[in-house]
Amino acid sequence: MGQHSIFNKPYMRTAGADRSSRCLSDDGTLAGMTPEALRDRFLEDLLGEYLPYLERYAVDHEYGGFMCNVRPDGTRIDTVKRAWYEGRGIWLYSFLYNKIEGERRFLEMARRTVDFILALKPEGDVFWPATYTREGKPLSEGEIYGDLFIAMGLQEFAKIPGNERYRNEAKAILMKCLRMYDRPDYPGKPFLPGGPDIVAPRMLGHWMLMLRVSTQYLEAGPDTDVEGVAGRCIDALLNHHYNPGYGLFNEVLNHDFSRTAPENPYSQWSYTGHAIEVLWFMLDEALRRKDSGLFDTAADLFMRHVEIAWDDGFGGVFRSLDNVMKNIWTLDVVLLFQLEALIGCMLLVEHTGSPWSKTWYSKFYHFIRDRFEPVKSGFSPWTCTGDRADTPAVFSAPRIGNFHYPQCLIYNILSLDRMIQRGGMVSSAFA
Repeated sequence: MGQHSIFNKPYMRTAGADRSSRCLSDDGTLAGMTPEALRDRFLEDLLGEYLPYLERYAVDHEYGGFMCNVRPDGTRIDTVKRAWYEGRGIWLYSFLYNKIEGERRFLEMARRTVDFILALKPEGDVFWPATYTREGKPLSEGEIYGDLFIAMGLQEFAKIPGNERYRNEAKAILMKCLRMYDRPDYPGKPFLPGGPDIVAPRMLGHWMLMLRVSTQYLEAGPDTDVEGVAGRCIDALLNHHYNPGYGLFNEVLNHDFSRTAPENPYSQWSYTGHAIEVLWFMLDEALRRKDSGLFDTAADLFMRHVEIAWDDGFGGVFRSLDNVMKNIWTLDVVLLFQLEALIGCMLLVEHTGSPWSKTWYSKFYHFIRDRFEPVKSGFSPWTCTGDRADTPAVFSAPRIGNFHYPQCLIYNILSLDRMIQRGGMVSSAFA
Protein backbone atom coordinates (compact mmCIF):
# COMPACT_ATOMS: atom_id res chain seq x y z
CA MET A 1 0.00 0.00 0.00
CA GLY A 2 1.26 3.46 -0.82
CA GLN A 3 1.95 6.24 1.63
CA HIS A 4 -1.14 7.77 3.19
CA SER A 5 -1.77 11.49 3.39
CA ILE A 6 -1.57 11.56 7.18
CA PHE A 7 2.07 10.44 7.33
CA ASN A 8 4.62 12.88 8.77
CA LYS A 9 2.21 15.25 10.49
CA PRO A 10 3.95 17.25 13.21
CA TYR A 11 2.22 15.52 16.12
CA MET A 12 2.78 12.03 14.78
CA ARG A 13 5.04 9.66 16.62
CA THR A 14 6.78 6.85 14.81
CA ALA A 15 5.25 3.80 16.42
CA GLY A 16 7.64 1.49 14.63
CA ALA A 17 10.62 3.07 16.36
CA ASP A 18 9.18 2.45 19.84
CA ARG A 19 9.48 -1.32 19.88
CA SER A 20 10.84 -3.87 22.30
CA SER A 21 11.74 -7.51 21.80
CA ARG A 22 9.50 -8.54 24.68
CA CYS A 23 5.77 -8.23 25.33
CA LEU A 24 6.21 -8.41 29.10
CA SER A 25 7.67 -6.19 31.80
CA ASP A 26 11.08 -6.97 33.28
CA ASP A 27 9.44 -9.14 35.93
CA GLY A 28 7.66 -11.24 33.27
CA THR A 29 4.19 -9.78 33.83
CA LEU A 30 1.57 -7.78 31.97
CA ALA A 31 -0.84 -5.66 34.02
CA GLY A 32 0.87 -7.16 37.09
CA MET A 33 0.08 -10.79 36.17
CA THR A 34 1.94 -13.53 34.37
CA PRO A 35 0.54 -14.18 30.90
CA GLU A 36 -0.62 -17.61 32.04
CA ALA A 37 -2.51 -16.17 35.02
CA LEU A 38 -4.01 -13.39 32.90
CA ARG A 39 -5.13 -15.84 30.23
CA ASP A 40 -6.70 -18.13 32.82
CA ARG A 41 -8.54 -15.17 34.34
CA PHE A 42 -10.02 -14.30 30.96
CA LEU A 43 -10.94 -17.93 30.31
CA GLU A 44 -12.81 -18.11 33.60
CA ASP A 45 -14.58 -14.83 32.82
CA LEU A 46 -15.65 -16.22 29.45
CA LEU A 47 -16.38 -19.89 30.04
CA GLY A 48 -17.17 -19.87 33.73
CA GLU A 49 -19.08 -16.63 34.17
CA TYR A 50 -20.25 -14.99 30.96
CA LEU A 51 -21.37 -17.79 28.66
CA PRO A 52 -23.43 -19.68 31.26
CA TYR A 53 -25.33 -16.48 32.09
CA LEU A 54 -25.88 -15.59 28.43
CA GLU A 55 -27.10 -19.08 27.62
CA ARG A 56 -29.40 -19.21 30.62
CA TYR A 57 -31.12 -15.87 30.12
CA ALA A 58 -30.66 -14.61 26.53
CA VAL A 59 -30.34 -17.59 24.17
CA ASP A 60 -33.66 -18.70 22.69
CA HIS A 61 -33.36 -22.47 22.89
CA GLU A 62 -36.74 -22.96 21.21
CA TYR A 63 -36.67 -20.76 18.11
CA GLY A 64 -32.99 -19.91 17.87
CA GLY A 65 -31.43 -16.48 18.25
CA PHE A 66 -31.12 -14.10 21.18
CA MET A 67 -33.54 -12.20 23.42
CA CYS A 68 -31.17 -9.72 25.03
CA ASN A 69 -33.60 -7.39 26.83
CA VAL A 70 -32.90 -8.80 30.29
CA ARG A 71 -32.42 -7.17 33.70
CA PRO A 72 -29.35 -7.89 35.85
CA ASP A 73 -31.19 -10.48 37.92
CA GLY A 74 -32.15 -12.41 34.79
CA THR A 75 -35.71 -11.11 34.54
CA ARG A 76 -36.72 -10.92 30.89
CA ILE A 77 -38.26 -7.59 29.94
CA ASP A 78 -39.60 -8.78 26.61
CA THR A 79 -38.89 -11.33 23.88
CA VAL A 80 -37.97 -8.85 21.15
CA LYS A 81 -35.04 -9.86 18.96
CA ARG A 82 -32.78 -7.45 17.08
CA ALA A 83 -30.86 -7.99 13.84
CA TRP A 84 -27.71 -6.58 15.47
CA TYR A 85 -27.74 -9.23 18.18
CA GLU A 86 -28.62 -12.07 15.83
CA GLY A 87 -25.60 -11.29 13.66
CA ARG A 88 -23.37 -10.74 16.68
CA GLY A 89 -24.54 -14.00 18.23
CA ILE A 90 -23.76 -15.95 15.06
CA TRP A 91 -20.28 -14.43 15.07
CA LEU A 92 -19.70 -15.11 18.76
CA TYR A 93 -20.62 -18.78 18.75
CA SER A 94 -18.94 -19.44 15.41
CA PHE A 95 -15.76 -17.72 16.61
CA LEU A 96 -15.86 -19.65 19.88
CA TYR A 97 -16.19 -22.87 17.91
CA ASN A 98 -13.37 -21.94 15.52
CA LYS A 99 -10.90 -20.38 17.96
CA ILE A 100 -11.50 -21.44 21.58
CA GLU A 101 -13.38 -24.71 21.96
CA GLY A 102 -14.97 -26.71 19.15
CA GLU A 103 -17.95 -27.69 21.24
CA ARG A 104 -21.00 -28.99 19.45
CA ARG A 105 -23.31 -26.73 21.46
CA PHE A 106 -21.51 -23.63 20.13
CA LEU A 107 -22.01 -24.83 16.57
CA GLU A 108 -25.64 -25.62 17.26
CA MET A 109 -26.42 -22.19 18.72
CA ALA A 110 -24.78 -20.50 15.73
CA ARG A 111 -26.61 -22.75 13.27
CA ARG A 112 -30.04 -22.20 14.79
CA THR A 113 -29.52 -18.43 14.75
CA VAL A 114 -28.42 -18.58 11.10
CA ASP A 115 -31.59 -20.51 10.26
CA PHE A 116 -33.73 -18.00 12.17
CA ILE A 117 -32.32 -14.86 10.56
CA LEU A 118 -31.94 -16.15 6.99
CA ALA A 119 -35.59 -17.20 6.97
CA LEU A 120 -36.35 -13.47 7.31
CA LYS A 121 -34.02 -12.26 4.55
CA PRO A 122 -35.53 -9.38 2.54
CA GLU A 123 -35.52 -9.32 -1.25
CA GLY A 124 -33.39 -6.89 -3.23
CA ASP A 125 -31.45 -3.91 -1.92
CA VAL A 126 -33.38 -3.64 1.33
CA PHE A 127 -32.06 -3.88 4.89
CA TRP A 128 -33.24 -6.60 7.26
CA PRO A 129 -35.90 -5.25 9.66
CA ALA A 130 -34.23 -4.01 12.83
CA THR A 131 -36.37 -5.91 15.34
CA TYR A 132 -38.59 -8.99 15.43
CA THR A 133 -40.94 -10.87 17.65
CA ARG A 134 -39.55 -14.01 19.20
CA GLU A 135 -41.09 -16.06 16.39
CA GLY A 136 -39.73 -13.79 13.65
CA LYS A 137 -42.43 -11.25 12.80
CA PRO A 138 -40.82 -7.92 11.75
CA LEU A 139 -41.42 -5.02 14.12
CA SER A 140 -39.37 -2.07 12.87
CA GLU A 141 -37.52 -0.72 9.85
CA GLY A 142 -33.90 -1.75 9.43
CA GLU A 143 -30.60 0.05 8.89
CA ILE A 144 -27.09 -0.81 7.73
CA TYR A 145 -25.60 -2.00 11.03
CA GLY A 146 -27.98 -4.92 11.36
CA ASP A 147 -27.07 -6.23 7.92
CA LEU A 148 -23.35 -5.78 8.47
CA PHE A 149 -23.45 -7.68 11.76
CA ILE A 150 -25.33 -10.48 9.99
CA ALA A 151 -22.62 -10.50 7.30
CA MET A 152 -19.97 -10.60 10.02
CA GLY A 153 -21.64 -13.58 11.63
CA LEU A 154 -22.11 -15.47 8.38
CA GLN A 155 -18.52 -15.06 7.22
CA GLU A 156 -17.33 -16.60 10.50
CA PHE A 157 -19.94 -19.35 10.34
CA ALA A 158 -18.71 -20.12 6.81
CA LYS A 159 -15.24 -20.98 8.20
CA ILE A 160 -16.69 -24.04 9.94
CA PRO A 161 -16.20 -27.09 7.68
CA GLY A 162 -19.37 -27.86 5.80
CA ASN A 163 -20.68 -24.28 5.91
CA GLU A 164 -18.60 -22.80 3.09
CA ARG A 165 -21.70 -21.80 1.09
CA TYR A 166 -22.43 -19.04 3.61
CA ARG A 167 -19.30 -17.18 2.53
CA ASN A 168 -21.09 -16.09 -0.65
CA GLU A 169 -24.10 -15.02 1.42
CA ALA A 170 -21.88 -12.84 3.63
CA LYS A 171 -20.24 -11.24 0.60
CA ALA A 172 -23.59 -10.53 -1.05
CA ILE A 173 -24.80 -8.70 2.08
CA LEU A 174 -21.60 -6.66 2.33
CA MET A 175 -21.75 -5.61 -1.33
CA LYS A 176 -25.46 -4.77 -1.01
CA CYS A 177 -24.71 -2.53 1.98
CA LEU A 178 -22.01 -0.69 0.04
CA ARG A 179 -24.34 -0.16 -2.93
CA MET A 180 -27.02 1.27 -0.67
CA TYR A 181 -24.49 3.43 1.18
CA ASP A 182 -23.29 4.91 -2.11
CA ARG A 183 -26.77 5.97 -3.21
CA PRO A 184 -27.41 9.74 -3.21
CA ASP A 185 -30.68 9.14 -1.36
CA TYR A 186 -29.11 7.07 1.45
CA PRO A 187 -31.03 8.12 4.58
CA GLY A 188 -29.58 10.65 6.98
CA LYS A 189 -30.70 11.78 10.41
CA PRO A 190 -29.55 14.03 13.28
CA PHE A 191 -26.58 12.38 14.95
CA LEU A 192 -25.95 15.00 17.64
CA PRO A 193 -28.55 16.79 19.78
CA GLY A 194 -29.61 19.77 17.73
CA GLY A 195 -27.65 18.61 14.70
CA PRO A 196 -29.18 18.88 11.23
CA ASP A 197 -30.09 16.10 8.85
CA ILE A 198 -27.45 15.31 6.24
CA VAL A 199 -28.46 13.83 2.92
CA ALA A 200 -26.58 10.57 2.28
CA PRO A 201 -23.90 11.18 4.95
CA ARG A 202 -20.55 9.44 5.05
CA MET A 203 -20.24 7.88 8.49
CA LEU A 204 -17.05 6.67 10.12
CA GLY A 205 -19.09 4.02 11.93
CA HIS A 206 -20.24 2.57 8.59
CA TRP A 207 -16.70 2.29 7.18
CA MET A 208 -15.67 0.85 10.53
CA LEU A 209 -18.00 -2.13 10.35
CA MET A 210 -17.49 -2.71 6.62
CA LEU A 211 -13.74 -2.84 7.26
CA ARG A 212 -14.17 -5.35 10.06
CA VAL A 213 -16.37 -7.62 7.95
CA SER A 214 -13.88 -7.39 5.07
CA THR A 215 -10.80 -8.21 7.17
CA GLN A 216 -12.40 -11.27 8.73
CA TYR A 217 -13.82 -12.41 5.40
CA LEU A 218 -10.42 -12.15 3.70
CA GLU A 219 -8.72 -14.17 6.43
CA ALA A 220 -10.35 -17.22 4.82
CA GLY A 221 -9.00 -16.47 1.35
CA PRO A 222 -8.63 -13.78 -1.32
CA ASP A 223 -11.48 -12.03 -3.04
CA THR A 224 -10.93 -9.08 -5.37
CA ASP A 225 -14.28 -7.43 -4.62
CA VAL A 226 -13.88 -7.58 -0.86
CA GLU A 227 -10.26 -6.41 -1.11
CA GLY A 228 -11.70 -3.40 -2.90
CA VAL A 229 -14.15 -2.74 -0.07
CA ALA A 230 -11.34 -2.90 2.50
CA GLY A 231 -9.29 -0.50 0.40
CA ARG A 232 -12.16 1.95 0.12
CA CYS A 233 -12.65 1.85 3.88
CA ILE A 234 -8.98 2.59 4.58
CA ASP A 235 -8.95 5.42 2.06
CA ALA A 236 -12.15 6.96 3.43
CA LEU A 237 -10.89 6.81 6.99
CA LEU A 238 -7.33 8.06 6.54
CA ASN A 239 -7.75 10.45 3.64
CA HIS A 240 -11.19 11.90 4.36
CA HIS A 241 -12.53 11.33 7.89
CA TYR A 242 -9.13 12.11 9.39
CA ASN A 243 -9.08 15.86 10.04
CA PRO A 244 -5.52 17.24 9.83
CA GLY A 245 -6.66 20.47 11.46
CA TYR A 246 -6.80 18.79 14.84
CA GLY A 247 -5.42 15.33 14.23
CA LEU A 248 -8.63 13.41 14.96
CA PHE A 249 -11.32 11.64 12.97
CA ASN A 250 -14.59 13.33 12.08
CA GLU A 251 -17.57 11.00 12.44
CA VAL A 252 -19.78 12.61 9.78
CA LEU A 253 -18.94 13.99 6.33
CA ASN A 254 -21.06 15.05 3.39
CA HIS A 255 -21.79 12.44 0.73
CA ASP A 256 -19.00 13.78 -1.52
CA PHE A 257 -16.57 13.48 1.45
CA SER A 258 -16.37 17.24 1.94
CA ARG A 259 -16.46 18.50 5.49
CA THR A 260 -19.61 20.08 6.76
CA ALA A 261 -19.77 23.87 6.99
CA PRO A 262 -18.01 25.47 10.00
CA GLU A 263 -21.32 26.43 11.59
CA ASN A 264 -22.52 22.84 11.32
CA PRO A 265 -21.91 21.00 14.64
CA TYR A 266 -20.66 17.91 12.80
CA SER A 267 -17.58 19.85 11.66
CA GLN A 268 -16.37 19.78 15.27
CA TRP A 269 -17.51 16.29 16.22
CA SER A 270 -15.08 13.46 16.82
CA TYR A 271 -16.74 10.30 18.12
CA THR A 272 -13.62 9.08 19.88
CA GLY A 273 -15.11 5.74 20.88
CA HIS A 274 -15.65 4.79 17.25
CA ALA A 275 -12.19 6.11 16.34
CA ILE A 276 -10.51 3.92 18.96
CA GLU A 277 -12.53 0.94 17.79
CA VAL A 278 -11.86 1.37 14.07
CA LEU A 279 -8.16 1.92 14.66
CA TRP A 280 -7.69 -1.51 16.19
CA PHE A 281 -9.66 -2.86 13.23
CA MET A 282 -7.11 -1.09 11.04
CA LEU A 283 -4.24 -2.61 13.03
CA ASP A 284 -5.72 -6.04 12.39
CA GLU A 285 -6.17 -5.31 8.68
CA ALA A 286 -2.53 -4.21 8.51
CA LEU A 287 -1.50 -7.50 10.11
CA ARG A 288 -3.55 -9.41 7.55
CA ARG A 289 -1.89 -7.48 4.73
CA LYS A 290 1.56 -7.54 6.38
CA ASP A 291 1.64 -3.77 5.82
CA SER A 292 3.95 -2.30 8.47
CA GLY A 293 3.38 1.25 7.25
CA LEU A 294 -0.38 0.99 7.71
CA PHE A 295 0.16 -0.67 11.09
CA ASP A 296 2.36 2.17 12.34
CA THR A 297 -0.03 4.82 11.04
CA ALA A 298 -2.96 3.15 12.79
CA ALA A 299 -0.88 2.73 15.95
CA ASP A 300 0.04 6.42 16.02
CA LEU A 301 -3.58 7.46 15.61
CA PHE A 302 -4.79 4.91 18.14
CA MET A 303 -2.39 6.31 20.74
CA ARG A 304 -3.44 9.87 20.00
CA HIS A 305 -7.17 9.18 20.29
CA VAL A 306 -6.70 7.17 23.49
CA GLU A 307 -4.65 9.88 25.16
CA ILE A 308 -7.03 12.67 24.16
CA ALA A 309 -10.14 10.71 25.22
CA TRP A 310 -8.68 9.54 28.55
CA ASP A 311 -10.27 11.06 31.65
CA ASP A 312 -7.30 12.14 33.77
CA GLY A 313 -9.56 12.79 36.73
CA PHE A 314 -11.32 9.45 37.07
CA GLY A 315 -9.97 7.16 34.36
CA GLY A 316 -11.41 5.54 31.26
CA VAL A 317 -11.98 7.02 27.82
CA PHE A 318 -14.90 9.24 26.93
CA ARG A 319 -16.85 8.15 23.89
CA SER A 320 -17.62 11.49 22.23
CA LEU A 321 -15.84 14.80 21.78
CA ASP A 322 -18.90 16.79 20.75
CA ASN A 323 -17.00 19.98 19.96
CA VAL A 324 -13.25 19.86 19.45
CA MET A 325 -12.45 23.56 19.67
CA LYS A 326 -14.66 24.14 22.72
CA ASN A 327 -13.49 20.87 24.33
CA ILE A 328 -17.06 19.74 25.05
CA TRP A 329 -17.38 16.03 25.84
CA THR A 330 -20.15 13.58 26.54
CA LEU A 331 -19.04 12.59 30.03
CA ASP A 332 -20.42 9.11 30.52
CA VAL A 333 -18.02 6.17 30.61
CA VAL A 334 -19.15 3.35 28.33
CA LEU A 335 -17.75 -0.12 28.99
CA LEU A 336 -17.66 -1.19 25.35
CA PHE A 337 -15.12 1.48 24.40
CA GLN A 338 -12.86 0.55 27.31
CA LEU A 339 -12.99 -3.03 26.01
CA GLU A 340 -12.21 -1.98 22.44
CA ALA A 341 -9.27 0.07 23.71
CA LEU A 342 -7.99 -2.94 25.66
CA ILE A 343 -7.98 -5.03 22.47
CA GLY A 344 -6.06 -2.31 20.62
CA CYS A 345 -3.52 -2.03 23.41
CA MET A 346 -3.09 -5.81 23.39
CA LEU A 347 -2.38 -5.78 19.66
CA LEU A 348 0.34 -3.19 20.24
CA VAL A 349 1.74 -5.19 23.17
CA GLU A 350 1.88 -8.36 21.11
CA HIS A 351 3.31 -6.87 17.94
CA THR A 352 5.50 -3.99 19.21
CA GLY A 353 6.12 -4.59 22.93
CA SER A 354 6.33 -0.79 23.25
CA PRO A 355 6.44 0.76 26.73
CA TRP A 356 3.36 2.82 25.80
CA SER A 357 1.33 -0.28 24.98
CA LYS A 358 2.25 -2.09 28.20
CA THR A 359 1.52 0.96 30.35
CA TRP A 360 -1.84 1.66 28.74
CA TYR A 361 -2.86 -1.97 28.65
CA SER A 362 -2.38 -2.06 32.41
CA LYS A 363 -4.34 1.19 32.83
CA PHE A 364 -7.33 -0.11 30.88
CA TYR A 365 -7.24 -3.57 32.42
CA HIS A 366 -7.29 -2.25 35.98
CA PHE A 367 -9.82 0.47 35.18
CA ILE A 368 -12.23 -2.12 33.74
CA ARG A 369 -11.72 -4.39 36.74
CA ASP A 370 -12.12 -1.58 39.25
CA ARG A 371 -15.14 0.07 37.64
CA PHE A 372 -17.04 -2.81 36.09
CA GLU A 373 -16.02 -5.83 38.18
CA PRO A 374 -19.13 -7.99 38.73
CA VAL A 375 -18.45 -8.41 42.45
CA LYS A 376 -18.36 -4.65 42.89
CA SER A 377 -21.22 -3.64 40.61
CA GLY A 378 -23.53 -6.52 41.45
CA PHE A 379 -23.95 -7.84 37.94
CA SER A 380 -21.88 -9.29 35.14
CA PRO A 381 -19.97 -6.77 32.98
CA TRP A 382 -22.31 -6.35 30.03
CA THR A 383 -22.66 -3.30 27.82
CA CYS A 384 -23.21 -0.60 30.41
CA THR A 385 -22.22 2.92 31.38
CA GLY A 386 -21.22 4.74 34.49
CA ASP A 387 -20.60 8.30 35.54
CA ARG A 388 -17.11 9.74 35.95
CA ALA A 389 -16.89 9.13 39.70
CA ASP A 390 -15.87 5.79 41.15
CA THR A 391 -19.39 4.55 41.70
CA PRO A 392 -20.98 1.26 40.62
CA ALA A 393 -21.76 1.16 36.93
CA VAL A 394 -25.35 1.60 35.82
CA PHE A 395 -27.06 0.12 32.81
CA SER A 396 -27.35 2.21 29.69
CA ALA A 397 -30.11 -0.21 28.75
CA PRO A 398 -31.43 -3.30 30.52
CA ARG A 399 -29.91 -5.87 28.22
CA ILE A 400 -27.28 -8.56 28.04
CA GLY A 401 -24.65 -7.65 25.48
CA ASN A 402 -23.57 -10.61 23.36
CA PHE A 403 -20.61 -9.08 21.55
CA HIS A 404 -18.16 -6.49 22.92
CA TYR A 405 -17.38 -8.15 26.24
CA PRO A 406 -16.88 -11.72 24.96
CA GLN A 407 -15.02 -10.42 21.92
CA CYS A 408 -12.56 -8.67 24.22
CA LEU A 409 -12.08 -11.79 26.32
CA ILE A 410 -11.51 -13.99 23.27
CA TYR A 411 -9.01 -11.69 21.56
CA ASN A 412 -7.04 -11.29 24.76
CA ILE A 413 -6.98 -15.05 25.30
CA LEU A 414 -5.72 -15.64 21.75
CA SER A 415 -3.01 -13.00 22.04
CA LEU A 416 -1.85 -14.33 25.39
CA ASP A 417 -1.73 -17.88 24.03
CA ARG A 418 0.53 -16.71 21.22
CA MET A 419 2.75 -14.77 23.62
CA ILE A 420 3.11 -17.79 25.87
CA GLN A 421 4.04 -19.96 22.89
CA ARG A 422 6.74 -17.43 21.92
CA GLY A 423 8.12 -17.22 25.44
CA GLY A 424 6.93 -13.62 25.86
CA MET A 425 8.67 -12.39 22.73
CA VAL A 426 7.13 -9.88 20.32
CA SER A 427 5.65 -11.35 17.14
CA SER A 428 7.49 -11.42 13.83
CA ALA A 429 4.38 -10.41 11.91
CA PHE A 430 6.27 -8.06 9.58
CA ALA A 431 9.54 -9.97 9.34
